[in-house]
This record gives sequence, structure tokens and C-alpha cells, in this order.
Amino acid sequence: MANKTYSISDLASDFDVTTRTIRFYEEKGLLNPQRNGQTRIYSPADRIKLKLILRGKRLGLSLEESKDIIEMYHPEHDNSPQLLKLIEKIRERRRLLEQQHKQQLQDLEDMIDELNEAEERCQEALTVMNKPQKN
Repeated sequence: MANKTYSISDLASDFDVTTRTIRFYEEKGLLNPQRNGQTRIYSPADRIKLKLILRGKRLGLSLEESKDIIEMYHPEHDNSPQLLKLIEKIRERRRLLEQQHKQQLQDLEDMIDELNEAEERCQEALTVMNKPQKN
């Protein structure tokens, strides 16, 4: 299995991304496939990197943050620093999302209050308009 290689089409299909996306990650230095003429040949390590890049994207990490974390990986060494960095980024992202969530909830509550007030004013106006007029 260590000798298994992948084409750009294989990876695009496996991860449901376009070949252009994969080439973009290459341009950014995140992936470095071997070449056989014009053909890109991806290793299992490249496949894992792509998986990590896409996971980082789903977690809200920038490409630079993902690249930094991926480059910290060394299979023959202790990868605690890499994992600690990832935990730090996850916590940072969670805090940001929680702040955004609180702000969105507040915005929704404010909008509901405004809608309730507008409806109440409309009901009052209808009540005044529908009162029988005295001659």
C-alpha cells in the first residue's frame, strides 16, 4: 500500500473537489506531487495532506494556518507541538463562532422586537380607523 499513487482525478473524485482546487493547493505550496512529464503523481502522504487541508477549511482555518500545522508533522518525532497548535486554533475558532452566534441571536431578538412593535402600531392604527365616527 505504501507504493500506491493517485492521479489528480483520483484525488478530486475521492474528496469531491475540482482538479483546479488541487492545483491551487499546489500553487500555494501545500501539495508537491511527483511529475512524470505533465502527469502529476500523488503519494499517500499527499492524499493525507489534502484531507487535512480540507478538514482545516471546514474548521475555518486559513490555508496559511493549515500549512503551518501540516508542516509541523514529522512522523519520526513527537508531534505534540503540532497537536497543541491545532487545539489552540480549534479553541480560537470556537470562541469566534460563539461570539458570532451570540451577536446573531441578539440581532434576531432585536429584529423580533422591532417586528412586534411595528405590528402593534399597525393594530392600533387599524383600531383607530375602524372606530365608528360620531357626527
